[in-house]
Amino acid sequence: MRAVVQRVTSASVTVDEVVVGAIDGPGLLVLLGVTHDDTDADAAALAAKVWKLRILHEERSASDLAAPVLVVSQFTLYADTRKGRRPSWSAAAPAAVSELRYNCLCAALRTLGAHVETGVFGANMQVTSCNDGPVTLILDT
Repeated sequence: MRAVVQRVTSASVTVDEVVVGAIDGPGLLVLLGVTHDDTDADAAALAAKVWKLRILHEERSASDLAAPVLVVSQFTLYADTRKGRRPSWSAAAPAAVSELRYNCLCAALRTLGAHVETGVFGANMQVTSCNDGPVTLILDT
């Protein structure tokens, strides 16, 4: 799994001009990509890492502040752009697998105590965020 984690003051996801998920910060926006060999254990480990990362104000974690988390599926994080001008998506897991792992990560965050908002898996989404800092990290399992 690959996650781009941003510290935000606010973030939202819109589908068909309807806001389907939104948080007011401080909080975290997590863009999540899934590859073929990712497991539920990877999702749980990544959720714990995100929840405990000490990247909020005064080196606090989302768990310390009960900060909300917005999780958005993003298969393009596994794009291969080494050849030509057209990205290859072959490293991204198929939708059926990705959606299971995405839901597993969201459930794991909720089990840890997070308030989790989401986008709509597989939809054309417009993501708006106000990055705070800016702080942006890339996490791989």
